[in-house]
Amino acid sequence: MTWTQNYTPFLDSLTASTVIAALPVVVLLALLAFFHVRAYWAALAGLGAVLAAAIFIYHMPVKLAGAAAAYGALYGLLPIGWIVLNVVFLYDITVKTGQFEIVKQSIANLSADRRIQALLIAFSFGAFIEGAAGFGAPVAISAAMLIGIGFRPLLAATLALIGNTAPVAFGSLGTPIIALAQVTGLPLQELSAMTGRQLPFFSFIVPFWLIAAMVGWRGMWQVWPACFAAGASFGIVQFLVSNFHGPWLVDTASALASVGSVLLLLRFWKPKTVWRFAEGEDTAAPAQTALSGRTLFRAWSPWLILTVVVFVWALPVTKTWLNGIWEMRFNVPYLHNAVLKAPPLALELKPEPAVYVLNLLSATGTAPLLSAILAALVLGLGVPTLARTYLHTIWRVRWSLLTISTMLALAFASRYAGLDSTLGLAFASTGFLFPFFSPLLGWLGVALTGSDTASNVLFGNLQQITAQQVGISPVLAAAANSSGGVMGKMIDAQSIVVAGVATGQQGGEGEILRKVFWHSLALAVLVGVFVFVQAYCFPGMVP
Repeated sequence: MTWTQNYTPFLDSLTASTVIAALPVVVLLALLAFFHVRAYWAALAGLGAVLAAAIFIYHMPVKLAGAAAAYGALYGLLPIGWIVLNVVFLYDITVKTGQFEIVKQSIANLSADRRIQALLIAFSFGAFIEGAAGFGAPVAISAAMLIGIGFRPLLAATLALIGNTAPVAFGSLGTPIIALAQVTGLPLQELSAMTGRQLPFFSFIVPFWLIAAMVGWRGMWQVWPACFAAGASFGIVQFLVSNFHGPWLVDTASALASVGSVLLLLRFWKPKTVWRFAEGEDTAAPAQTALSGRTLFRAWSPWLILTVVVFVWALPVTKTWLNGIWEMRFNVPYLHNAVLKAPPLALELKPEPAVYVLNLLSATGTAPLLSAILAALVLGLGVPTLARTYLHTIWRVRWSLLTISTMLALAFASRYAGLDSTLGLAFASTGFLFPFFSPLLGWLGVALTGSDTASNVLFGNLQQITAQQVGISPVLAAAANSSGGVMGKMIDAQSIVVAGVATGQQGGEGEILRKVFWHSLALAVLVGVFVFVQAYCFPGMVP
């Protein structure tokens, strides 16, 4: 049995159908942001709204709708939930062994100024993890490190989410751009170069934005040299590598340049005043004391191990080798190739595959698990204690795993039913203004799916087709989908839940969303303006 998607099922009207397609998102966000409903209940309500729209308005067969939701739920557990669980496990080990106290001390020694600490961890170090792993790892690690050195939980989550923007398009060794090239058929190098001619401007802006969100514009101005060093070095290297090498090592090289630039600057410059939290809120900020090299290495060893293991795990040669050892693929019952994508989302009727991959060895989340085990050996943690810690971690994140699984069920049901495509077509109908709305379509895609890669797969071909109809470069529009999408990363449900878990705010996801939503929207609008200017004023920027 096959079923063809219909993108205007309600009254045969795109406008009316767009309202229906947007309802599940409105339900989810409203329950989170305004009614303070727990994330898993909000996710279940949103899932119910999606299934109701899919079955009763889009006329999707019940079996297909249920299978799509089940597929998303499994995907939420592996790979996404698997990453979150094991990153939190590594963090719990560092806390249990007392090494995180030394990490706090080492960062305080580097700079007692909280603004510099946030810049290095939320932006520069988070970008490095994004380049190697992606998914929820950068937010989880950055937020956990920030709260570990004394940042308030809500602030730590907010900063980690804002910092995890500019690197996302080239995350996981360039996976979003590679997927975009595959789905559109456009040259990979041209897409990499075009994205690298959009995002560096925002890579430069984000460090200033990050610190301003933390302390206000006046407080940011006091450390503008550090923001400049972090953003300019990142943006320049991002442009060079994406344009002259390719998408694979963009984030890794840019992050290293950013960290190195800030550390070099700190040898010659210090803020005139050291900014700390208000009295009574800075108890976790230790005074500067000398630490031996051996002590520092031991304390940082879990994070160093994680960095190396994640980077090696993400290499294509490693994944190929591990998948050769053990990998299982399952065609999702009832769903695989049963849903037909229709024009204009596809040039002709195209069956949508639904293959669940069970690859525990090569999954990104296995890297932090192995890192945690190696770190436990280095730190002398016994097997019984390690096992108890892991069970405790599982219990601590149980509701968050349920939430992630439900959120992905919602996203997959929406995708296979065609609700996402209806929203995409609404954006694509904007004509001359399409270059402005093109990045906002990517932003919406990431906000709904939680992945720049998924957004590129979902809307990449639509961007290309619409660009040809409007008369602008398909490469520009396709790249804009990815560049705009990165700004939606901070408000997607997956990232919000991950940030909540990492900072111990399960149940407070709505407050986190309210904190970052306007930052996300404002940055997405700026990307839209920038792409509009590129399309009509500086077309020579397109490769």
